[in-house]
Amino acid sequence: MTKKVMLIYPPGLLYQRGEDRCQASIDASSATSMRAANDLGYAAAVLLQRGHEVFIKDYQTERLGLDALLDDIVAFAPSMVMLSATNATIHEDIDVVNTLKAIHDAVYVLKGAIFFDTPHQVLELLDLTNVDFLIGGEVEFSIGQIADAIYPADIPNIFYKDESGSLKKTHFGVFEQNLDSIPFPARHLMNNALYTRPDTGAKMATIQTSRGCSAACIYCLSPHISGKKIRYRSPANVMAEIEDCFSKHDIRDFFFKSDTFTMDAAWVKELCELIIASPLHGKIAFTANSRTHPLTEETLVLMKRAGCFMVAFGYESGNEETMKRVKKGATIGHNLAAAKMAKKAKLPVYGFYMIGFPWETAEHIADTRKHIFDTAPDFLEVHIAMPYYGTELHELCVQQGAITDDVLGSNYFESGIVATAGCTPQQLHKLRDDIMKSFYLRPGYLAKRLLDCVKRPGLLPGYVKYGLRLIRNLFRRTV
Repeated sequence: MTKKVMLIYPPGLLYQRGEDRCQASIDASSATSMRAANDLGYAAAVLLQRGHEVFIKDYQTERLGLDALLDDIVAFAPSMVMLSATNATIHEDIDVVNTLKAIHDAVYVLKGAIFFDTPHQVLELLDLTNVDFLIGGEVEFSIGQIADAIYPADIPNIFYKDESGSLKKTHFGVFEQNLDSIPFPARHLMNNALYTRPDTGAKMATIQTSRGCSAACIYCLSPHISGKKIRYRSPANVMAEIEDCFSKHDIRDFFFKSDTFTMDAAWVKELCELIIASPLHGKIAFTANSRTHPLTEETLVLMKRAGCFMVAFGYESGNEETMKRVKKGATIGHNLAAAKMAKKAKLPVYGFYMIGFPWETAEHIADTRKHIFDTAPDFLEVHIAMPYYGTELHELCVQQGAITDDVLGSNYFESGIVATAGCTPQQLHKLRDDIMKSFYLRPGYLAKRLLDCVKRPGLLPGYVKYGLRLIRNLFRRTV
């Protein structure tokens, strides 16, 4: 039976709702733009294959309010509505469901990393009266079965309500192995112009190249949400999606989404060689995240040749004790080597760091501050450690009394951590802001960015936009 399904990012503050690993606030970040709503796009593609009618809208990124959503739900009259939720916005997301339910009766589904095998004591903190399903795994492997009214107990990675209204859990940790079998996101239903490359403002598609992560970082949800085994798409399948974006949607810039993009050097080589050998070489550009270990200079050089315009490294810390305790699988030496290799390959770097782990003192954070200037990234983000439910960091924080009773509603910039071994939350925020100010407000750094704009005038609007946002955020607590 054909159903009308509405897939949305609800109105509210701008968050990376499709990023189960980070779920970060866009407005509070330094130079991050909103990435494409691929979770909605994948869900839509699966539903279309099954013969359902689908409506997609990203209200938060379009800066549309609740009135626009209410108008759309009345006009479309869906039989099922799915909202993509985050840890930080979950209470507001549930409020939206309650409002919608009051005017339109439908099956309501919440999707988000927060619901991956979540303990019932956490779910009890939420008002789920009007929610029928919670999707905690990869959305495309459950949304179609929910729409088709498959017996809920047989659908993996979800919570559902039984006839009595009690919340029941199915089997979690089930992952599709053949990623090439997944249809491309339904970009013809998405407003692709919303998702842009930060520096140029050009449309930028997100392409998921692999899923899962074999690392054991104590703060990360990826191994829980997508498994500890890395599942790769074939380079040919990724290339086909690039060509589809280019030919059908006039998209020339890409973010290759993967927790471990450079982990398999042979896989990266095959993809880059496909790009270089294709008619699109020189016409497209991409960016990707990378671990600092394992990594080779040859991989970065080949990525640059294929069109990579920036690489993002999760350096995390400049303190060896912290690097060991977070189980990063990399050292300070690996970080420095990666920075050196990227510079040699002439690849700009977006460096990500994290402070505020429960054992950290001001001395640990001073080491990270020094390491930032030693690695000298082109762009910088410093997060405050976020103890998501389900992570080892959360368990550690609970044991040490380092977090509030409830971290729902928290994010990397307003973490639920109460205090570290040597810093209060207020001190952590001040240390973070001081690091960001000392990095971005250096005369030499500003001169370098100005020179970028002289060489490429098209960069100026983007630099001004993110510069103003950065200044607003860095001085908001002191004005």
